[in-house]
Amino acid sequence: MAEGEKLIPINIEDEMKSAYIDYSMSVIVSRALPDVRDGLKPVHRRVLFGMHELGVRSTSSHKKSARIVGEVLGKYHPHGDTSVYDTMVRMAQEWSLRYMLIDGQGNFGSIDGDSPAAMRYTEARMRKIADEMLSDIDKDTVDHQLNFDDSLEEPTVLPTRIPNLLINGASGIAVGMATNMPPHNLSEVVDGTVAFIDNNDIEIDELITHIKAPDFPTGGTIYGYDGVKEAFHTGRGRIVMRGKASFEEIDGRECIIVTEIPYQVNKADMIKKTADLINDKKIDGIANIRDESDRKGMRVVYILKRDAIPNIVLNTLYKYTALQSSFSVNNIALVNGRPKLLNLKEIIHHFVDHRHEVVVRRTKFELKKAEDRAHILEGLIIASDNIDEVISIIRGSANADEARTNLMKRFELTEIQARAIVEMRLRQLTGLEQDKLRSEYEEIIKTIADLKDILANKERRMQIIKDELTEVKEKYGDVRRSEINFAGGDLSIEDMIPDEQVVITISHAGYIKRTPLTEYKTQHRGGVGQKASSTRNEDFLEHLFVGTNHQYMLFFTQKGKCFWMRVYEIPEGSRTSKGRAIQNLINIEKEDKVKAFICTQDLKDEEYVNSHYVIMATRKGTVKKTSLEQYSRPRQNGIIAINIREDDELLEAKLTTGASQIFLGLRSGKAIRFEESKTRPMGRNASGVRGITLAGEDDAVIGMVSVHNFDDEILVVSENGFGKRSSIDDYRVTNRGGKGVKTISITDKTGPLVAIKNVSDTDDLMIINKSGIAIRMSVEDLRTMGRATQGVKLINLKDDDSIAAVAKVRKDEDDLDDADIMNIEVDTEDGTALDKDSPETKE
Repeated sequence: MAEGEKLIPINIEDEMKSAYIDYSMSVIVSRALPDVRDGLKPVHRRVLFGMHELGVRSTSSHKKSARIVGEVLGKYHPHGDTSVYDTMVRMAQEWSLRYMLIDGQGNFGSIDGDSPAAMRYTEARMRKIADEMLSDIDKDTVDHQLNFDDSLEEPTVLPTRIPNLLINGASGIAVGMATNMPPHNLSEVVDGTVAFIDNNDIEIDELITHIKAPDFPTGGTIYGYDGVKEAFHTGRGRIVMRGKASFEEIDGRECIIVTEIPYQVNKADMIKKTADLINDKKIDGIANIRDESDRKGMRVVYILKRDAIPNIVLNTLYKYTALQSSFSVNNIALVNGRPKLLNLKEIIHHFVDHRHEVVVRRTKFELKKAEDRAHILEGLIIASDNIDEVISIIRGSANADEARTNLMKRFELTEIQARAIVEMRLRQLTGLEQDKLRSEYEEIIKTIADLKDILANKERRMQIIKDELTEVKEKYGDVRRSEINFAGGDLSIEDMIPDEQVVITISHAGYIKRTPLTEYKTQHRGGVGQKASSTRNEDFLEHLFVGTNHQYMLFFTQKGKCFWMRVYEIPEGSRTSKGRAIQNLINIEKEDKVKAFICTQDLKDEEYVNSHYVIMATRKGTVKKTSLEQYSRPRQNGIIAINIREDDELLEAKLTTGASQIFLGLRSGKAIRFEESKTRPMGRNASGVRGITLAGEDDAVIGMVSVHNFDDEILVVSENGFGKRSSIDDYRVTNRGGKGVKTISITDKTGPLVAIKNVSDTDDLMIINKSGIAIRMSVEDLRTMGRATQGVKLINLKDDDSIAAVAKVRKDEDDLDDADIMNIEVDTEDGTALDKDSPETKE
């Protein structure tokens, strides 16, 4: 240790605490947070002031960025040159600032995250709007402080005419706090500020009518308004932003075109991450992505697969990619050097207070200048009135100091006036110049009176602020870029999809599709039918249902599992397309097959799910009833719906209200009718109870009907195309578990029973055979017969063809004779549009 030095022991905990507090306060006040008055952090303020001092204004030519950075670095901002250049670059990027403050020349980066060129290559100058930030700075409008080495002075705040904090926003991370303020539209902010000046007690809800929402430089759509209102009221809120997308057909392929993306999203990163999600199978339906952006604007093209639904794909992009992102508003700014959370009204209030102070200080400065000039003019006028005597006194004086003293004594002048007279030029002795002195004096007296009136009258000062704001709006105001979707937050995917009736078909090999019902036409009994689907070799359509796009679907598999889905999530296909493998849509085991399907209303509606039941039947005659509430919490991998015995499989599942009667049909041609109430509700893991006794080992249940409208009739169809309808009353009510009664006379000609339905005259019947031919006929074309008869021929089958599926659809009576059935009534009692059939099929 050197001589004269001594050690002072300090508690390390105290030293760390005090050092960190000093550091954190420095970061908060001098680095990371903007000032509420001019909306700038110190580095931004120093860059603009440095450029102003250097003379690189909007009217001058561009100067090398390195020259500007060196000026700012050497005089005001003693940190890394990178921090200064990065700040300057950001203020010149149109995707970063809503109203750019610097006019850059050269490569200043891109929205894809490309770096700007080095500062030795780029050039810059201030923009006109930045000139407004520094307007009147030389009129003592703001306080100055010494720079880092006490050699120069720099402003503590800029006397800005524009409400920069609101129009450009700010973001920064300090110690223990952060700020994230969105940009707004200048025209709207000026209107809101003027409204505040007119009425200081204005409510925030009224301000919102002027300043509607943030306005981002990259445009896009603000999706939902709740977050905006919360941010305006409290200073904190979450604003959801979406890119602007439209649909186009290019070379026969549907495409999604994105022309605007959310604020602060890197376009290249967004495209790369989207491609990764497509490769990982997280996003389905996109074949290719092309970035066609150029100097004319942004254009990202998502080329869709042929079977993809554009709305579904777009909403998937919104859900999984940065095409939808959120902006967390956190309005923290420095108020009198202290960080404070501010709402919209408080930000405007502080800006107006700042402008008021600037106007007062500017007026005082101009008043002093005017009074000083008037004082000199008064002396000059006295001198011009007594010019001969003045000349005589000056000529008779030994030097300038003596001349000043003699003039002061003779005419009772001040030293300033005497100096001005002594320094007066000879040309001011002309008559014209003397007239100019008097007219200038008169003008300056008027100006002094006007400036004093401004200082005495607050209303005039406020009017000046309003006039200057209006002038700024006229010069730089523009239209809003970000659209506002006011209802967005409450919308969901299904709101973008029409709730139309669709036919859902599932083939024996497990291919599923949905087709608008209008593609199918009504034909008369005995017709050959239309080609309904092109299936793979040895595949055939096995299930056919009708539902609406917005309904919830429950899939029940033969192993007793239940999967949950929305109808609109099924890929759409034409009547002739084969559809998509169901394994790609739900996580079903390879050896399992979907056997039953239920359309329900909202599964989150407690009253609805607690008042409905699912009743199931197995091929071996077991039935089971479970509350719908048990299926209202789906899992991705499915849930157990019924415990299936090893030699059995689930066949049917119906939605009921608990007051229905159940019909079970057997392959052997028998059927049983019993009250649903005879089956008590069980848990999902239960196996169920006996519903019907089979006639033999080859016998099996082929269908179940749930009846609540006893005006309906029972329709049965055999494998070789015979069918008939019988009155419900032909079937007596028995206890469950019996052998049942004959429902159709089974012969070699009719083949075994394959379908049982409940129908009425307002129904249509749809029959599809294993070769994929479909026919649609009216049920009223079938006369009612006794339950023991063999029925009539419904469809002409060729060769070894047989019926694969039978279903019914409702139609309006007015449309009974129309070729295209446009409307289907959904059965509101059980929420299904159609009873699905699961026929016995031959391997």
